[in-house]
Amino acid sequence: KRVPKGTSSYQAVWMLSDDEEDNFSGESEEGSEGEDEEFEDVQSSQDEAEDYDVHFDAEEEAEELRKFRQACDHEQFPDELDTPIDIPARVRFQKYRGLKSFRTSPWDAKENLPRDYSRISQIANFRNIRKHLLKPVDRQVPSGAFVHVFIENVPVAIKDSSRGSVVIFTLLEYEQRMSVQHVLQQRHVLSEAVVKSKEQLLVQVGFRRYVVSPIFSQHTKSDKHKMERFMPNSGTFMASFYAPITLTDSPAMIFKMEGDGTVSLLSTGAVHSCDPDRIICKRIVLSGHPCKVHKRSAVVRYLFYNREDIAYFKTNRGKD
Repeated sequence: KRVPKGTSSYQAVWMLSDDEEDNFSGESEEGSEGEDEEFEDVQSSQDEAEDYDVHFDAEEEAEELRKFRQACDHEQFPDELDTPIDIPARVRFQKYRGLKSFRTSPWDAKENLPRDYSRISQIANFRNIRKHLLKPVDRQVPSGAFVHVFIENVPVAIKDSSRGSVVIFTLLEYEQRMSVQHVLQQRHVLSEAVVKSKEQLLVQVGFRRYVVSPIFSQHTKSDKHKMERFMPNSGTFMASFYAPITLTDSPAMIFKMEGDGTVSLLSTGAVHSCDPDRIICKRIVLSGHPCKVHKRSAVVRYLFYNREDIAYFKTNRGKD
């Protein structure tokens, strides 16, 4: 649509196009008052709707709707699951264990780990190593000073392809090794996307950028941290993923990769630590329908569907 220069998209919606003006029988008799006015082409909301219909992906929209419904159910009934009818509960939940107290019950961080997990690096005392490697040295260049940097054996192709500024960085000791990195995040105010744990996202940590599948968890002082099935909309949370070690308090940002090649900002924060022994527990609550409630016990229906499951959970998980 052709409108006067400087017209906003909201104002352009209320202005008639050339074809619409021709439909009116009356003509203005005030002369050519705006003949010297500059015009520009803008995209109206109708054109944007047509573009949306062209690039509409039914499968992607159905997946987003399914994730949105799951997030609403999780927000209303956190960690609650219905016992499946076709699979025995002792088989479906065999990887879970009962805890008397989520905060005080013991849990071995080295238990049942895959063999490849031993290949990643572990720093015994992350804060002390960070303080030792970041302490000031005698021959340190002051911040903001102009220096000449001479680099040997630079390929000619890099010199010809470089345009504008060149970023130079270096790695501290141990920063070339892989570990489990934890970044403390907070949801961006303009982000409304539903993001599940283990979804493929783009992470920018300092000068590094990589594609990871982070696991979201609560940020608490306990030795065990509850996993979040979806990225929280409020408060701080922790995102954990495999990545090279970062010893500095570098800023960390998480982006969502769109289908058209663009990215949208989800959360911002900073590097918290690199600790492979951080315990992230996936918590579930089996739900049923209470029929009778006594003083110290209750009768719950639809919690289990066969006698073997009742005996198994009563023996191995406590009294049900």
